[in-house]
Amino acid sequence: METKIVEIKVPEGVNLILGQAHFIKTVEDLSEVLLSSVPNIKFGLAFVEASRECLVRHEGNDEELRKMAKEKAFEIGAGHSFLILIKNAYPINVLNAIKDVPEVCQIFCATANPVKVILAEETDGSRGILGVIDGQKTKGIEDDKGIAWRKEILRKLGYKF
Repeated sequence: METKIVEIKVPEGVNLILGQAHFIKTVEDLSEVLLSSVPNIKFGLAFVEASRECLVRHEGNDEELRKMAKEKAFEIGAGHSFLILIKNAYPINVLNAIKDVPEVCQIFCATANPVKVILAEETDGSRGILGVIDGQKTKGIEDDKGIAWRKEILRKLGYKF
């Protein structure tokens, strides 16, 4: 077995959700969830088939995000994985709805950070996601100033009163 890493760098203002699902129906079901969760959401999503033709299936209402999602999903190439790129929304706005899609098995990450996807590849060409590296190494522990900033930003973004 060989390990590989695929890096995903998202453009400014874009978040990604990387997960695993189990059926071709995932593409349309995730699209419907995204469209019904947040007005004006822009997204591109791709799903990697694990059998038969082993294609990257894709949808979206933003051509740039759709193109990036299908290209990165192809590069990852791990069966039953999916990649969603979103603008005009945050993962917190859609994550629970995504988790409720019957085909979704797990979420590896939801972030705006650059992500490194750690893959395992067998000699027969099968491939799976072992995990992700999301963000930088911890630099310290939050102090009173950090607590005040966190509370302020959450209220500024409208997530707390």
